Amino acid sequence: MRAASAKSQPAKTAPGQAAAAKSVPAKTARTKVAPASTAPAKSEPAKTGRTTAAPAKSPAAKSPAAKSTPAKTARTKTSPAKAAPSKTGVAKTRPAKAAAKKPAAGSETRTALVRRARRIDRELAETYPYAHPELDFENPFQLVVATVMSAQTTDLRVNQTTPALFAKYPTPEDLAAANPEEVEEIIRPTGFFRAKTKSIMGLAKALAEDFGGEVPGRLEDLVKLPGVGRKTAFVVLGNAFGRPGITVDTHFGRLVRRWKWTEETDPDKVEKAIGELFPKSEWTMLSHHVIFHGRRICHARKPACGACPIAPLCPAFGEGETDPEKAKKLLKYEKGGFPGQRLKPPQSYLDAGGIPAPPLGGTTG
Repeated sequence: MRAASAKSQPAKTAPGQAAAAKSVPAKTARTKVAPASTAPAKSEPAKTGRTTAAPAKSPAAKSPAAKSTPAKTARTKTSPAKAAPSKTGVAKTRPAKAAAKKPAAGSETRTALVRRARRIDRELAETYPYAHPELDFENPFQLVVATVMSAQTTDLRVNQTTPALFAKYPTPEDLAAANPEEVEEIIRPTGFFRAKTKSIMGLAKALAEDFGGEVPGRLEDLVKLPGVGRKTAFVVLGNAFGRPGITVDTHFGRLVRRWKWTEETDPDKVEKAIGELFPKSEWTMLSHHVIFHGRRICHARKPACGACPIAPLCPAFGEGETDPEKAKKLLKYEKGGFPGQRLKPPQSYLDAGGIPAPPLGGTTG
């Protein structure tokens, strides 16, 4: 009997609406499976009847359901919308961190710039505790001549050339009285030898005639000598007389701009700007630290960023090779295991593993 009833119930529902009948039996069949022996099973048709009686609601139920699906979709879209700001927030955080490591020009306060600059110098001092002038000299006269000769060439080439020059002309008076052609032949390897011969013989003559054969220890006197500018004068003052000075050579100017210490390009303006960031007592060693770093790690074309001790403080990190192993191959002089620039370097340099440069035409043993 129950089976017959089950068959007759769809028959009643089917005339109501064909579409509803298809969906209702499925629901009714599911309903009757569980409560097959219970009395409420007979009342189910009544409920089904209600459903059949208002078939419009069934499509309507589907319609709202269809609408609710977009609603859910809308919620889903809303949810990504909320997630999107989260992603955007992360994106903003990363540049913020990058900005902290790579401050753009003008983004730092004056105090922050001073702190960062001094911290960089402290890091470099730990990296190069043996930093020194890389020109060989035994007295102020040799240093001023060698510095003038170092224009447009390397200190190594100058160091390989000056031994023969100073052996033949040990004093300002000797050099001032020399045959220009003989001097030119000696210093030819340094390049621009004619102009350099004129400068070093001119300053030797000025020293002999105006300063009693002695190199003056004042900036205003040094810059009067032929071929001597502020850079050369500060090299002499800082390393021969122990008087602080900032040496703005090619390496120094390039690095302080790379580090955003200044945007100036004129050497005198660079000197002034950097001098305001550091105590005067630190100027000479600051120059050595920066120049050492520029020659060994922070090269002009391929800086070894992956081997740089100040990478977290450098705004230009990433301009060079960042892979540590590849960066190591770019290191020069003692950092790369090669000879330095001086034939007679300080003992502290040798103790740190530095190798003396070979003489002109010689090889390192």
